[in-house]
Amino acid sequence: MAIEERIDAIIKRLQPETHLQNKYGQEATLADRMEYYNTPGVSIAVIHDFKLEWARGFGICEAGKPEAVTETTLFQAASVSKPIFAVAVMRLVQEGKLDLDRDVNNYLTSWKLPSVSGWQPKVTLRQLLSHSAGVTIQGFPGYERTDELPTLVQILNGQHPANTSSVEVNVIPGLQFRYSGGGTTIAQQLVEDMLNQPLAEIMSELIFSPLGLTNSTYEQPLPSQRYETTAAGHPWKGRALPGKWYVYPEMAAAGLWTTPSDLARIGIDLQLTLKHHSSGILSADTLNEMLTAQIENHMGIGFFLEGEGEGSRFGHNGWNEGFVTRLVLSKHHGYGAVIMLNSNEGNALLGELEHAIAREYGWLGYFPDKIKADVSPKILKEYAGDYKATSGPHASIHLDGNDLSLQIYEQSPIRLFPESEAKFSAEGLNTSIDFERNRDGQVVALHIHQEGRAFRLDRALN
Repeated sequence: MAIEERIDAIIKRLQPETHLQNKYGQEATLADRMEYYNTPGVSIAVIHDFKLEWARGFGICEAGKPEAVTETTLFQAASVSKPIFAVAVMRLVQEGKLDLDRDVNNYLTSWKLPSVSGWQPKVTLRQLLSHSAGVTIQGFPGYERTDELPTLVQILNGQHPANTSSVEVNVIPGLQFRYSGGGTTIAQQLVEDMLNQPLAEIMSELIFSPLGLTNSTYEQPLPSQRYETTAAGHPWKGRALPGKWYVYPEMAAAGLWTTPSDLARIGIDLQLTLKHHSSGILSADTLNEMLTAQIENHMGIGFFLEGEGEGSRFGHNGWNEGFVTRLVLSKHHGYGAVIMLNSNEGNALLGELEHAIAREYGWLGYFPDKIKADVSPKILKEYAGDYKATSGPHASIHLDGNDLSLQIYEQSPIRLFPESEAKFSAEGLNTSIDFERNRDGQVVALHIHQEGRAFRLDRALN
């Protein structure tokens, strides 16, 4: 299929998400959705077969101004800065200059991670980059371009003119995932201390220059020579920020200015590395370590992990004042996308565009087929009866012919559809049911699953 036909199919057939899983609203055009979300500009790059298949801008750089978004218009990548920074850190690890599992206080010279009530925590780069260090400060609000900017040490200490409190450990490191831009900022200070260079120079030398990327920089504030090719941020209602954008001295966590094309080229390099066609940025072994779940299954080193099996993906989202970004890359196949918007209100549009691209290109794991299982009437009959929680809901399972239904309290019965012999779903209600048997094969309980929670109801004795 011609690329233009693919682009048309994507931007003319967006499917707005609804509150129901895998249910979508009436198809709409990208222009309609941009207007709905008060989003002036969108920039997209699509990866297909390990190549940048197309990149295009839509809309305008700033509300009320004529300049159109193009492939080379710069957007703030926001938290997508983090995984790109993590790639650079892993290159230093690969070269033997840093150890992922060494106490960061052994590297830091400009600042030290403080003790907690007399106890000195040991925190590692692995923990900082997988958000498992127990470190405070989720994100950073940024600074107006006329504000006095703090140094990195002032940010870490929460000292004026920093606009966030101090970065410190307040839960035991290594036990749980808790997203922390503060942790990434500690890692930035560590890398700058070790190499005695500003982060923007380090990132250019380790990532951008080797890949020939000219539209990416971690420089904060943004140099004036780049102003003409930059989108303005619009937090809400399509109104541009005073000064057009905020400054983020927390560069590793939020400071990357780039384009979807440049991010896609980094993504392609990583995908090729996994196929052992490395450019030399990372080895396959190093990258596979990044894409191995750390404390929790959804988080590697720098990247969030999604999907299963052949549909496995890695990526990250970003949100700065006036900008949002989505980076998604297939782990096993050469496809992916980068979507950047100059509007916070348009955040939901990231998902709509991602799903439109996935549908058009047939990405794995996005549109699961309905599972239909045949369950014998004998087994269905064994499920029928009353169930009750120790404290909480009571329910009944009814059998009408070969149709099973669930009734909670005095609600009308809800039809259940079999996915396996023991698992059923309630279509449209984002709910699934499974039945539990004891060692003798008797049905003793059912479990109701919805919104990540499970409710156990024991079978009532007759």
